[in-house]
Parts: sequence; C-alpha cells; structure tokens
Amino acid sequence: MQTTMLKAKVHRARVTHAELEYEGSCAIDGTLLSTSGILEYEQIHIYNVNTGVRFTTYAIRAEENSGIISVNGAAARLAAPGDILIICAYVGLDSSKAITHKPTLVYVNETNRIIKIGNTIPVQKP
Repeated sequence: MQTTMLKAKVHRARVTHAELEYEGSCAIDGTLLSTSGILEYEQIHIYNVNTGVRFTTYAIRAEENSGIISVNGAAARLAAPGDILIICAYVGLDSSKAITHKPTLVYVNETNRIIKIGNTIPVQKP
C-alpha cells in the first residue's frame, strides 16, 4: 500500500512577483529548490496564508540566491506580491518506508533567505 507523505516544504515564503503573462507556474529561488529537494517541473501545492487559497501547480527554477518567488500564469490571480505562502511537495511511499520518512522543511525570512532547515514539526500544544 502507498501513503502520500510530505516530501518538502518551504515555509512562509513571500511572493515577489505575480506574472499573469509569464509561462510557468511558480518560479522559486534555485537555492530554495536545491535545499528543499523540490525538483524543477515537480508538482507543488501552494497555500496562501494571506487569503486561505490553496492551489496546485509546478515549480520552475529562478536565479540562485535571488529570493524570487514568482507566481505565474493563471496562478498569478491567486497570489499577490507580499503574500505569504507555504510551498509543499509530496511523495508516495510504501507504508513500511512512510513510518520512518522525514520531510525536508526549509524556513525562510521576509526576504526568502533560509533561516532554518529541519525535518520535524513540533507537537502542537493546547
């Protein structure tokens, strides 16, 4: 049996561009892609913290260390510069491997620079 697990997350990235006429759906700073393990053209899920909108698209590479998070094409109607996004990729794993799987979690600051990398999310407390 396969289980869908979180593969990688870029947490609280800020949108720098929303380009309705640009080909490609979400350009992500190449350093963030490499660090997170998200591949160019891989399906990603984007959760807009500002609006609550959730959508699926694919990743394209932006210039390394540019801080660019550009939501492009039709998806540009779902995010605006300054919006805070959570960008996730998922992977299907055999249930036996899913038990020990740890995702790559990349946390960024307000200019989309990496401030922390981890593989666990703290237990939520009341």
